[in-house]
Amino acid sequence: MIDRLATMCTSVSAVPSHVLDATRQTLVDTIGAAAAGAATRAGQASLKGAPLIWGPGDCSIWFSRRRSTAVGAAFVNAAYAAALDLDDGHRKASGHPAAAIIPSVLACAEHNGAGADAILTAIALGYEVAVRVSSSREIATLRTTDSGLWCGYGVAAATAWLYGVSAAVMSHALAIAGQTSTSQAATGFTRIGHTVKEGIPWATANGIQAVMLANAGHRGPVDMLDDADTYARTRLVGLPGDAWAIEGAYFKLYSCCRWAHAAIDGALTLQVRMSLSICDIDTILVETFERALSLPNLPDPSTNEAAQYSIPFCIALALVHGEQALLPLKEEHLGDAAVVALARRIRLVSSRNYEHAFPGSTPARVTIAGKGQVDQQEVLSPRGEPLNPLTRDALETKFLALMEKSPFDEKQALALLEAAGRLGIDRKPSDLYAALRACEP
Repeated sequence: MIDRLATMCTSVSAVPSHVLDATRQTLVDTIGAAAAGAATRAGQASLKGAPLIWGPGDCSIWFSRRRSTAVGAAFVNAAYAAALDLDDGHRKASGHPAAAIIPSVLACAEHNGAGADAILTAIALGYEVAVRVSSSREIATLRTTDSGLWCGYGVAAATAWLYGVSAAVMSHALAIAGQTSTSQAATGFTRIGHTVKEGIPWATANGIQAVMLANAGHRGPVDMLDDADTYARTRLVGLPGDAWAIEGAYFKLYSCCRWAHAAIDGALTLQVRMSLSICDIDTILVETFERALSLPNLPDPSTNEAAQYSIPFCIALALVHGEQALLPLKEEHLGDAAVVALARRIRLVSSRNYEHAFPGSTPARVTIAGKGQVDQQEVLSPRGEPLNPLTRDALETKFLALMEKSPFDEKQALALLEAAGRLGIDRKPSDLYAALRACEP
């Protein structure tokens, strides 16, 4: 199957204009998420540590004038993009392709001088491969769906295509990336917040290295996707046709696990409809799909990362401080007495109504009791899903809000928005690279 994925990728020379448009939208969203993520503990540690591992080079580390090798820069930029759980995702994959693929493509494109259309095509192809590999598994039965387990395939496909290697070399790159992917061994066990999270930056670096190693002669287990009991072949092969995976991306308005978003939307709707202050709320019941209960869901998380995986805390934070408190989620709210007290009054239960919802959807029904009232709201598709899409204006508003957390001023933020959003239309890759490092004199 790997050889057929590689043949599919190498047979593509260009993608339709509507795919380019979707790719630009995902590019803008990823850069916005990264701008906020650069200031986090994970972002700063990556900025400090990655150049010590991979050394200097000619590829930009975003939002600075620092440079590293393609692998080093991609690692840092992927760490930025994934740090706050604000990066895009895809329902079929149950995870986050772009936070790995976009940093890898931009780093390698800067290294080899690729043009705008090549950059956008590589991103779309990498996204396609990553989603296909992830969705070919029975996601509902997996121990973990962590993106680091599969997004490296997309990185390897995208960067191998960008470097113009043969289908045979790309096959081995995909196999090496898959065989050496992150283990994510602690997922589902640990209740301690940590900055490794889904392993996206590690899969990003690993995917680029897999291409370099395959091109130098290393060989991978190219039959590793051939097990029909594990990977559904019909989901792996065939040309994309009119519907490309990147066109089905979802985008986030809250920096937390997507499994919490339907419940947050429902709770905010009820708060307005019932005219409730925080003191008025007696209890909140959240009925959702079983897998959502596997998150740590701590009512009083001690780290930003643990808060991102707590449905009660994120609901309470949105109700106490407004949804803008989740764009992004800030450490200053950890330990907030009002938020923690409300989070302790939130109960999560699995609903038989949503027994077969995941991974196709992440619904919730929220019931709030307070002030002598009881009301409920069901949300089947949270905001930002393809069935409940955000407008272009909403996505740009999100981008500019996140840029406020960066060193960029308003003029620089707007220039970056234009450079990414109009890449290949009237903006060149050099415009984008310059805009990404415009924050330093």
